[in-house]
Parts: sequence; C-alpha cells; structure tokens
Amino acid sequence: MANEEGAPAGAAPNGNGGTKTALSVLAQYVKDLSFESPGAPKSLRGRDKAPGIAINVNVNANPLSDKEFDVILSLTAKASFDNDVLFNVELVYGGVFRIEGFPQEHMLPLLFIECPRLLFPFARQIVAEATRNGGFPPLMLDPIDFAQMFQQKLADDQAKAKAQVS
Repeated sequence: MANEEGAPAGAAPNGNGGTKTALSVLAQYVKDLSFESPGAPKSLRGRDKAPGIAINVNVNANPLSDKEFDVILSLTAKASFDNDVLFNVELVYGGVFRIEGFPQEHMLPLLFIECPRLLFPFARQIVAEATRNGGFPPLMLDPIDFAQMFQQKLADDQAKAKAQVS
C-alpha cells in the first residue's frame, strides 16, 4: 500500500522524492503463553456475581541492530472469586520493528507507545481465545493507553533518579 506520493504506507516523503521516516512490522510472535485454571472443573460453574480480574501490562524494547528493535508486550490476567483463583493467563507477545529516519528524541515514544499499540489487538485476541478455550467467557481486554503508561514510567524513573541523588 502506498500513500499519495507513492511512498510506502507509514512513510513520509521528503523534499527529494525519497522516504524520510518508516515504521515497519517485520515479525510478530508469541514468546510465552500460559493458561492455568487450578480449580477446574469446579471453577467453571456459573456464579451470581462477576469475579475480580486483575490485569497487569508491561512493555520492554531491545535493539537488535541500528534500525531493528524487539518490542515485548507482557500481559497477565488473573480472575478470582472469593479466595479461589479461577484462571491465570500470562502472555509475552513480541514484535520486531524496523524504524528508520526518525529523530532520536522520537525513538522512545515510538518503541513504548506506537509499537505496543500495533501489537495489542493481536495479544488481546490471544488472551480472549485462551480464556474461551479454558471454558470461561472470552476475556476482552479494554484498550490500553500506552501514552499514559509511558508518561507514568518517565515520571517514576525521574522520581527514582531524584531519590538516588538525595
């Protein structure tokens, strides 16, 4: 697919007719997937109220080369009713991205906001299918605000740096 100037989709043209920036998904993969239902089949019975569900999300990125990066989206979801664990899902989902032509100050937001945003719908589907295959209704994770997560991570890192200096 190409944009109006004939450059690949996701690329912005520069004044010389070439592409200035590009973000490409080279591969997506399941690195680790675990589903546990320790109380099955008793945990599969109907209940008059919904279980509590705790969800945790984490993003990491590692360079593979100057232009290629491995971005890892880790999702965990644990459903409990009273003191019983109904199910526990853990997914580590990765993507290899090629990022070209962006200024250095844009790299962290690209790696920790845009790349996980592209991975999330696929990871969400895997979690939904795992819970459905485990005998439960599919767990449809709400959209995640990766920009807010990134801002919180920056604020936490700054607070830690100030605490170490003091």
